[in-house]
Amino acid sequence: MKKILIIEDDQSIADIERDFLEMNQFEVTIAGDGTSGLEAALSGAFDLILLDLMLPGVNGFELCRRIRQKLDIPILMVTAKSEEIERIHGLGLGADDYILKPFSPTELVARVKANLAQYDRLKTAVPQAEPARELNIGTLRINTQSRRVFVDGREVECKNREYELLHFLASNPDIVFSKEALYDRLWGPMCTGK
Repeated sequence: MKKILIIEDDQSIADIERDFLEMNQFEVTIAGDGTSGLEAALSGAFDLILLDLMLPGVNGFELCRRIRQKLDIPILMVTAKSEEIERIHGLGLGADDYILKPFSPTELVARVKANLAQYDRLKTAVPQAEPARELNIGTLRINTQSRRVFVDGREVECKNREYELLHFLASNPDIVFSKEALYDRLWGPMCTGK
């Protein structure tokens, strides 16, 4: 049974999320503020985190940044902040998906399942499936097997989505992609509202 951590200070929203997830056979824990949420998240006991942005204690952006430094699990931001710059900031900090309030509980469950499935596929990918083990462009070197990035011989830390974006662009040199095409390729068509 997959374990989900909900970090949400609005108890009624947390209860709705918990109820629908439990109906779909997930084990759910709720943290009502950023400080307890961070402590629970860093325990490493969860498969996915649903993260509100407006939290007492530690805000959701800072929480996402700190969790992503230590853990590589799906983080879905669930928030009323609908501005594009907020979504881009959250995704840039390492969030894997962004769900706007008010949301459909069934869509939330579908996104949780989709993100868990994608994460499982990435973790169990067979190394032979990749055509090249290393990409070299100028002083940039990407080891596709270990997912490590080097510039001028020094390793550069990349979050999951940053690595995927860099790998995708390096694998498609001399091609210009629109913002929407990159979103569709890396986050799926739901991110652009299609």
